[in-house]
Amino acid sequence: MQRAEAAAMEAAPSPQEKYQLITRNLQEVLGEEKLSAILKEREVKIYWGTATTGKPHVAYFVPMSKIADFLKAGCEVTILFADLHAYLDNMKAPWELLELRTRYYENVIKAMLESIGVPLEKLKFVRGTDYQLSKEYTLDVYRLSSVVTQHDAKKAGAEVVKQVEHPLLSGLLYPGLQALDEEYLKVDAQFGGVDQRKIFTFAEKYLPSLGYAKRIHLMNPMVPGLTGSKMSSSEEVGPCAVAGARGSARHGFVAGDSKIDLLDRKEDVKKKLKKAFCEPGNVENNGVLSFIKHVLFPLKSEFVILREEKWGGNKTYTDYEALEKDFAEQIRDLNSAPPPRAGGDLAEPRPSVATQVVHPGDLKNSVEVALNKLLDPIREKFNSPELKKLTNAAYPNPSKASKEAPGAGGNGALGQMGLGKGESLQGQPWRASEPAEKGTKNSEPENVVPSRLDIRVGKVISVEKHPDADSLYVEKIDVGEPEPRTVVSGLVQFVPKEQLQDRLVVLLCNLKPQKMRGVESQGMVLCASSLGEPRQVEPLDPPAGCCAGERVYVEGYEDGEPDDELKPKKKVFEKLQADFRVSEDCVAQWKQRDFLTKLGSISCKSLKGGSIS
Repeated sequence: MQRAEAAAMEAAPSPQEKYQLITRNLQEVLGEEKLSAILKEREVKIYWGTATTGKPHVAYFVPMSKIADFLKAGCEVTILFADLHAYLDNMKAPWELLELRTRYYENVIKAMLESIGVPLEKLKFVRGTDYQLSKEYTLDVYRLSSVVTQHDAKKAGAEVVKQVEHPLLSGLLYPGLQALDEEYLKVDAQFGGVDQRKIFTFAEKYLPSLGYAKRIHLMNPMVPGLTGSKMSSSEEVGPCAVAGARGSARHGFVAGDSKIDLLDRKEDVKKKLKKAFCEPGNVENNGVLSFIKHVLFPLKSEFVILREEKWGGNKTYTDYEALEKDFAEQIRDLNSAPPPRAGGDLAEPRPSVATQVVHPGDLKNSVEVALNKLLDPIREKFNSPELKKLTNAAYPNPSKASKEAPGAGGNGALGQMGLGKGESLQGQPWRASEPAEKGTKNSEPENVVPSRLDIRVGKVISVEKHPDADSLYVEKIDVGEPEPRTVVSGLVQFVPKEQLQDRLVVLLCNLKPQKMRGVESQGMVLCASSLGEPRQVEPLDPPAGCCAGERVYVEGYEDGEPDDELKPKKKVFEKLQADFRVSEDCVAQWKQRDFLTKLGSISCKSLKGGSIS
């Protein structure tokens, strides 16, 4: 017995070792001294909250991995399913689906934790409505509202609560409720993403005014998504409370519309990872490397690069920095190699075996194998009839939902501008809205919503005049895929060639490809057009800092999946385009809802009130 006790004492981490486990890979800790002091006396109590909105996907492994660290350090961890927050954040979760989505979250989060070997008995699971509707909590909400200014409430939620032109009062309540959760869950610390910092400092300022203690705050960094741009590991799918989660619909490890769902088939995982941005030598904006650093390495303490013998064979890394160094150094060994293709993979030849560098293709393949090992038990669990039924009920197929009637309107008077009959300005056939064909059978009305459009940020790699049409450009546009798309645009009269070269544009990617004067066009560059004469045309501008392949969506329609290809006879784009307009602030809108990326609104330079096509 004494030997067992001595062995247990020897195996238990010291306060300093616990501190290292708790804080590793975090970007910031508010209250370091308090954390160290508690660890010298007892175990730390931490909570992580996730609003039950959109379906969790693989980005949620980032906070799950950190929760595993907390448990290794002996922390008492509470996971909060913030169902009430999901409703308050601009009604991201409809009231009638709230209970179903909360049950889905409970099942899927537990399945994720089990897949990475976290013992559930060491965790406490709580729903927000278990205590947030109590008399005591409600009274504290009123007490808090009597001391918090509107300015501070709005500022606190700016990075997390969905921002709209006419915000609801619920968005102002949101930060206060999250602050009160710290007291009612009786914790020492809250874990979240660095995008939650303003809510955390809000809590530190206002909880003492109610007589409650100031808590410790642990923040995960902004991590790159699969498109290569930075995004928080704490935001919600929707989009995650991936690291602390009560926020807008954005995530790490997402490639535009290609986010990797926890229930995706292996072939879908392969397809989506193949599209991931993984530029040789780029370690700053590399979502694939980021997933290894924040998930796979902390879980296994090693990572194996799988490759054929002719490229050096498998290599095991027990130190993440060594892997990152090898990946970064390869760029200097490729002076004779061709440039990277769009999407980040290298064309052959590869570097020599002697260099021992890490090729982007091998990195993706190795992550694919490791990720599928994590997803296999989740897929198996959700293959049961009960959980299949729950998934379909919590997230009903949008195409089976009630129809949202598109508004009336025209195509904005495209005019001829040197194009052939039936051609649009952006190089795709245009058909004005027509009545249904005679003889078609009656069917259930289609749900014509903006989420059916696959709109992405694109970067123009090259621009040339069409060989057979003076009014047309032929562009190569990177949209985050292995190869750039060829797009024909009727912009010669409106935009000089040098202004298109290397600029970011907004591209509709799921129209059926069509030949334009002998050149197949694989997309449509969306532009704003003036309604008067002389006619003016401006390509729409994504926010600064966007990367090729990032998804563009309409406010309120973040969660839907786009059609693989829009069927010309259905006229989905034409029906939606009738309500595309440029606001007085030069923001692109559909029915007065902004077109957005995770970094902000899509806009044009000057054409207020114009049409978009």
